[in-house]
Amino acid sequence: MTGLAPILFADTHVLILGSFPSAASLAAGQYYAHPRNQFWRLLSAVLGEELVDLAYLRRLRRLKAHHIGLWDVINACERQGSLDAAIRRPRANEFASLQDRCPRLERVCFNGQTAGKFAPPFAEAGFATLVLPSSSAANACWSFPTKLAVWRGIIG
Repeated sequence: MTGLAPILFADTHVLILGSFPSAASLAAGQYYAHPRNQFWRLLSAVLGEELVDLAYLRRLRRLKAHHIGLWDVINACERQGSLDAAIRRPRANEFASLQDRCPRLERVCFNGQTAGKFAPPFAEAGFATLVLPSSSAANACWSFPTKLAVWRGIIG
């Protein structure tokens, strides 16, 4: 399977990196398309504006307005289902040109522990990093308010 194209802008200040899209996201061609994933709910609360009920392209326009980009750490893999634990033979995305593509990038946030394994090289490259509790419905050990408290760090 191959992941989704990055959502990046020249004025991106914050990049949120997930692990690899769920089956629902791949089928829809949209980041965080599964209705039980809390990603858009969490970002709505962090940004103070409703994103959940917007059409996907309008959500992306709102992210651009807030200088937030989306991508995944894994470009391609083998996987049955949607769980990160089922990922086999992962191939990482190519991040070497990230600073050229997004010269204003300051903070890289990682949605979950699988993505968070990629934090050290970004920190070494001078980016502020933050590993977030996964927005996945499978991450039921964290309540929404507890997740949100950490996710507020996205905007510094």
